[in-house]
Amino acid sequence: MITTAETYHVTVLLEESVDGLDIQPGGIYADATFGGGGHSKEILRRLDGTGHLYAFDQDADAERNACQLKAGNFTFIRSNFCYMNNWMRYYGVGKLNGVIADLGVSSHHFDDAARGFSFRFDTQLDMRMNQRGGTTAADVVNGYDEEQLSTMFHLYGELKNSRRLAAAIVKARQQQRIETTGQLLKAVGMDMSADSQSSGGQWKKDGAKIFQALRIEVNREMEVLKEMLQAATKLLVPGGRLVVLTYHSLEDRIVKNMMRSGNTEGKMQQDFFGRVTAPLHIINNKVVTPSEEELAANPRSRSAKLRIAEKV
Repeated sequence: MITTAETYHVTVLLEESVDGLDIQPGGIYADATFGGGGHSKEILRRLDGTGHLYAFDQDADAERNACQLKAGNFTFIRSNFCYMNNWMRYYGVGKLNGVIADLGVSSHHFDDAARGFSFRFDTQLDMRMNQRGGTTAADVVNGYDEEQLSTMFHLYGELKNSRRLAAAIVKARQQQRIETTGQLLKAVGMDMSADSQSSGGQWKKDGAKIFQALRIEVNREMEVLKEMLQAATKLLVPGGRLVVLTYHSLEDRIVKNMMRSGNTEGKMQQDFFGRVTAPLHIINNKVVTPSEEELAANPRSRSAKLRIAEKV
């Protein structure tokens, strides 16, 4: 599938999120999720020759998008954003003026049948953001025991029938290894036939939750998010901004906890005098969401929530 920066992903809340960074023209910034480069391009537009932007993404197509940017004050790093602290040390960067992360899965990943992120296509169960190695969705489906599968669907898909789904998968794979999205849906009684899909919105909702749970597990999304947030908080200068776009309750809860308490568990820390010692100050107590105009242009932005915090 041929991908360009323009078709890779429609950037959500572009102006609002980059405004939230409160860009200093000579500052040093990190875009933790480069994708199609929408946020990076806008940040670079606001920097002068003394400023610099470091962008992270582990996807090969994102790297090709980054090659189109010819700015001398831009560095692309093909790596998971959880290694931000290590890479900043490698480049001799001790502090950052701002970090932005758009946690949404790019439109490209859902639209590229070969990646296995969507149940709209009958294709290989992959779902890896980084295709250079690691566990695939097929490895998880065929390798996890029933209890592990049930826990995954419950925690990451918030599915009430997680035990039934896990049992159905284990039973189906005893007959044949589950390799494709179609085989997985059939195993849980949600085949891709027209009759099945005509049952309405619940079919799509349950399918989306199953695939979300698998994607989160394959890419360790919750663990790497926590690591990135902790690294970003340490790297920010006083007054530096942390800007994060979330798309589902699991990641949003982690981000909200970090911004409120300085840790992803949400445990408030106090000093000897009982004063809260959180390293971040929340800028927008009410999350920013897309306007009606943006929703009409990009329905996938419906679940987006923008949170902004400043280093104390």
